[in-house]
Amino acid sequence: MPTKQMKPVTPGQRHRIAPVFDEISVDRPLKSLTKGIGKSGGRNNRGRMTSRRRGGGHKRKYRVIDFKRNKLDIPAKVQTIEYDPNRTARIALLAYADGEKRYILAPNKLQVGDTVISSEKAAPEIGNALPLKSMPLGTFVHNVEMQPGKGGQLCRSAGTVAQLVAKTDRKATVKLPSGEVRMVPAHCFATVGATSNPDHFNTTKGKAGRSRWLGRRPKVRGVAMNPVDHPMGGGEGKASGGHPRSPWGQSAKGKKTRNRKKLSSKFIVRRRKTKKS
Repeated sequence: MPTKQMKPVTPGQRHRIAPVFDEISVDRPLKSLTKGIGKSGGRNNRGRMTSRRRGGGHKRKYRVIDFKRNKLDIPAKVQTIEYDPNRTARIALLAYADGEKRYILAPNKLQVGDTVISSEKAAPEIGNALPLKSMPLGTFVHNVEMQPGKGGQLCRSAGTVAQLVAKTDRKATVKLPSGEVRMVPAHCFATVGATSNPDHFNTTKGKAGRSRWLGRRPKVRGVAMNPVDHPMGGGEGKASGGHPRSPWGQSAKGKKTRNRKKLSSKFIVRRRKTKKS
């Protein structure tokens, strides 16, 4: 999907690089596969702010996506390629041979009229979903499951792709876009190909208002606050911080917060960040 440089007819369009929606085939989603979605504004069930700088944003309808691809051995035809405001990748509407319709994440280069299938014996072609154990080494995949039957969790955003680098009877090793190499059960399903909209990372917002449409509120630096508001606030002249902290005093110098006792940590073969010697 290409992008376009906007003409500077307004200040917000001067540096705007916008997407081109040439691959989109319809304007409105299938009503039976949409539902309302609420917004928390960063608040928990007690109304307390637990995630800062969230709120507002344009109203959206949620598209029900089939991340599990568990309708096996039934071919489906791609009816539409659609825009989804809830994610960066495009989605595709599949019409199965038995009459059911489902949305999936659209793989890159998938077109209206193509036929895809989810099966343990499917061919490793773009859009087909099959277990990692059934794929040849070197296959590029997305929407990768971490537990069989749970649904795809890895490589779901625009333009992302993982690669199958090794496999045994029980485990498969995949290389993720971050550079991390990890093992997942070989029975986990994945979809062949990369996700659609690969040029999403080349786009720019152009103005602050576009962030507000996405529900992202302004960020104020801690050093610009008063001491009563932030640990890094106040000081004579302009302070640079010196001791990066959150407003509640936790260190912000890259302190590790991942729980390494969790089961998923032991399956990481190579981390995305190497330790400095």
